[in-house]
Amino acid sequence: MTTTDEPITEITEAELPWHLRENRAPIPDEVTITDLQVVGALPPELNGRYLRNGANPVTGHSEHWFLGDGMIHGIELSNGSANWYRNRYVRTPLFENPGVDRMELGYLNPETISFDYEISTANTHVIAHNGKILALEEGAFPYEITPQLDTVGPCTFNGKLATAMTAHPKICPETGELLFFGYSSLPPYLVYHRVSATGEVLQSTEISVTGPTMMHDFVVSRNYSVFMDLPAIFDMELAMSGGMPIRWSDEYPARFGIMPRTGSDADVRWFDVDPCYVFHTLNAHEEGDEVVVRGCRIRELWRTSADIGDPDQTNADDAPRMWEWRFNLSTGAVSERQLDDRSSEFPRVPDALVGLPNRYGYSMSTNAAQTAGEIFKYDLANGGSRTSHVFPEGQMPGEPVFVPADGATSEDDGYLLTFVHDETTDTSHLTVLDASSIESDPVAQVHLPRRIPAGFHGSWVAD
Repeated sequence: MTTTDEPITEITEAELPWHLRENRAPIPDEVTITDLQVVGALPPELNGRYLRNGANPVTGHSEHWFLGDGMIHGIELSNGSANWYRNRYVRTPLFENPGVDRMELGYLNPETISFDYEISTANTHVIAHNGKILALEEGAFPYEITPQLDTVGPCTFNGKLATAMTAHPKICPETGELLFFGYSSLPPYLVYHRVSATGEVLQSTEISVTGPTMMHDFVVSRNYSVFMDLPAIFDMELAMSGGMPIRWSDEYPARFGIMPRTGSDADVRWFDVDPCYVFHTLNAHEEGDEVVVRGCRIRELWRTSADIGDPDQTNADDAPRMWEWRFNLSTGAVSERQLDDRSSEFPRVPDALVGLPNRYGYSMSTNAAQTAGEIFKYDLANGGSRTSHVFPEGQMPGEPVFVPADGATSEDDGYLLTFVHDETTDTSHLTVLDASSIESDPVAQVHLPRRIPAGFHGSWVAD
């Protein structure tokens, strides 16, 4: 077991900001546990590692939920057994300098007006591509880690990446290409990238947007990349005061831009939509002349502060809900509709269907008043009808990640993996659900003698 040099400050929980309380509170140590209790039967085809990232400030304090140091939690499965659980910090300059602001470390050079993208928290997502595992944070370069969660260092795709990288890239299941963008508070505000299946940068293209928008996610279909130019914008005055430098703007337009995957800025077609923000998309696909986009829509955010997710301040009208947009490339028409009245976030589809037509999608309930968590399953062939797995009282899951079964015969023939916190014992477990029968009892659970703090996004990394 190792612990950080900076101990977590001892103060009462009531004195802590909401994002450092309860199961959002950071843990101070890194451990490896090999004696894991399995309840049920782990599917023998699950050979690999379930990895999930999240913010876990080294000092025990951060100004915002999004600003803590990245910590990866992982469980290795093989042949029906759980081999180990590990949690490791991503060793970035911010980790190595606890409590020091990224600006103090030289993230922005005022003389050259350029950014040092090695200065990162690497705290938002973790993916695998071209044999590398990458920890991601949208303001910096990705950081490569080993299958045992040790840090290798920043990844720049052989020195060809010159911008930050979104935490939500897309991997094309047909070509193996890694598709992503980098956004910035200074021009160029948006740059789109394509990386080959073998890690070669094929394209880096500046995209013209209205201004310094915060673009957390985007979406792709088989032939198009879709950008969201929405009214959450960078504010220099907020940046100078510390914390999250993003605010809502009533003057900034809301629009989606659709570009051929290998196209240029001149090829982007922009479509106005009702004002909103979208942190996370579910998927996109093409139907005739239409590009169909689905994701979790928020009516507005950060009008009065840059906080988000505080259960004591949640406005039900502004909660994220599953939504659909249709863009007709022939007529220019736009239609949009709400698919669900329940709030949810962290939507996912099977990796094999990214950018392709999909019948099912999965997400996590975000009802702040709930006393038991839920994982939702949407049947998009039936208007987005919803079924769910309801966890026992006091158990709260995270993002569901789909893993196909061996010899799968249908789109939902597989498993959903998620970390679950049990408030009654203050411990956590990995739950494996049958995606084709989501209401049923878990297929298996891997129990830990400790808790895994609430976090952000993760992936199944098969052997």
